[in-house]
Amino acid sequence: MKKILFICLGNICRSPMAEYLFRSMAAERGIPVHTASAGTSGWHDGEGMHCGT
Repeated sequence: MKKILFICLGNICRSPMAEYLFRSMAAERGIPVHTASAGTSGWHDGEGMHCGT
């Protein structure tokens, strides 16, 4: 099984969205994959996704 990590600055918007979309597309195509997301900084630790997303 392939493992894919999506990374952005705060892990509150871009990388979680990319992870979700990729995982959904892989599942639709029957591709086994393990995904995760991470951020390079802790600027927004404990905060949810921005409401404008």
